[in-house]
Amino acid sequence: MSEAFEGYERQYCELSTNLSRKCSAAASVIDQEQKSKEISELQSGLDEADVLIRKMDLEARSLQPGVKAMLLAKLREYKTDLTKLKREVKKLDSAKSSQTAHDELLDPGLANAQMASAGQRERMEMSTERLNQSSERIKDSRRAAFETEELGISILEDLHQQRETLLNSHSKLHGVDDAIDKSKKVLTSMSRRMSKNKWILGSLIGALVLAIILILYFKLFH
Repeated sequence: MSEAFEGYERQYCELSTNLSRKCSAAASVIDQEQKSKEISELQSGLDEADVLIRKMDLEARSLQPGVKAMLLAKLREYKTDLTKLKREVKKLDSAKSSQTAHDELLDPGLANAQMASAGQRERMEMSTERLNQSSERIKDSRRAAFETEELGISILEDLHQQRETLLNSHSKLHGVDDAIDKSKKVLTSMSRRMSKNKWILGSLIGALVLAIILILYFKLFH
């Protein structure tokens, strides 16, 4: 397993445990200001956890297929746990917002708060709804950015694999070229030897023919 992945995993596990403990503690906090502070810290921790998840994902995808498959399976479990934790923090935030709105309505400093008109309550509800919608849009944008980043990582991984394939093919072609060059040298050497042997054989045949002619000449005329 990659040492970098193990380091990110260790940091994530410690952070996740700490966030779970803080989330449980924040649920019992009554003071709204303190609860807001703790929810803000939880959201910052969730952002940090997202960063660690992305780092682990990038590191896992750069490893060998067998190890990569095992680490990505483990990473899916971490993502599921983080999603659950995000839901818990969202519930805390929603409950805090509702309580804050309720406390403001009951604040004695507000003149005749309990006598507020239905129109004012409706406007407050509409404002709260708009805030929630804006929050959801921001979260959707962040989710789309994360998905785009994951897609980019996947594309880079594919390009890396294609580059490795091309480099291996180039190495094999280079080896084939070397073998062809060696074969050419061997064939050239064989061709030269064959030409030399032909000249030697031709010379021997010529000498034999000349010798036969001389022998016949001496036999016929002497």
